Amino acid sequence: MAKLYFNYSTMNAGKSTVLLQASHNYREHGMDTYLLTARLDKRAGAGRIASRIGIGSDADTFDAGDDLLDMIATRLDKGTIACVFVDEAQFLTPDQVWQLARVVDDLDLPVLCYGLRVDFRGELFPGSATLLALADEMREVRTICRCGKKATMVVRMDDSGQVIREGAQVQIGGNETYLSLCRRHWREAMGDRPAP
Repeated sequence: MAKLYFNYSTMNAGKSTVLLQASHNYREHGMDTYLLTARLDKRAGAGRIASRIGIGSDADTFDAGDDLLDMIATRLDKGTIACVFVDEAQFLTPDQVWQLARVVDDLDLPVLCYGLRVDFRGELFPGSATLLALADEMREVRTICRCGKKATMVVRMDDSGQVIREGAQVQIGGNETYLSLCRRHWREAMGDRPAP
C-alpha cells in the first residue's frame, strides 16, 4: 500500500543524502524512481539534487504553478516507476501537497518528500504545514546544534555572519547563509533569551 511520507529537518541535516540513497536503493534493485526538486533552488545546478557529501542526481523541477499529479502521470506514460522523491518539499504549495496525496491514493505510488519544517523565523512553510497535516508517515532527519543538542531551528545570517531577524521567508542558501540550532540557542540568536 502506497503512502505519503514527509522527511523533515533543519538545514544541513542530510535530507538530500537520505533521498539520494533511498533512490539508489530502488534503482539498484532494477526499479526506476522519479525525482523532483524546486526549480528556484539552483545551488547544485538547474534540475539537480546534490548532497554536501558529493553525491547527486538529475531531477525534474517544479514551481508553484505546476500540477504534480499531471507531471507524475505524464512520466508514468513513459514507463513504470516504483517511487516518487521530492526534494525541497517546503516549497510545495498546499495544492501541490494535495496533488501528491492523490498520486498516492489514486495511482498507488509511494511519494517521499524531504524538506524543511520551519523557516528562520520559526514559522512553518505552507508546504510543510500541509505535509504535516496529510502525510501518512513523518520522519525527522536529525542534526545537532553547536551545543550537541538536537537542532530543530535555523537562523539566517548576512554576509558578515550577523543574524537576520526579518525578511522574506525564502532565500536560497547553504552553510554560508543558515545555521541550525537547538531552540534555546535559536532564541538567544533571535534576541528572545539573554545569552548566559
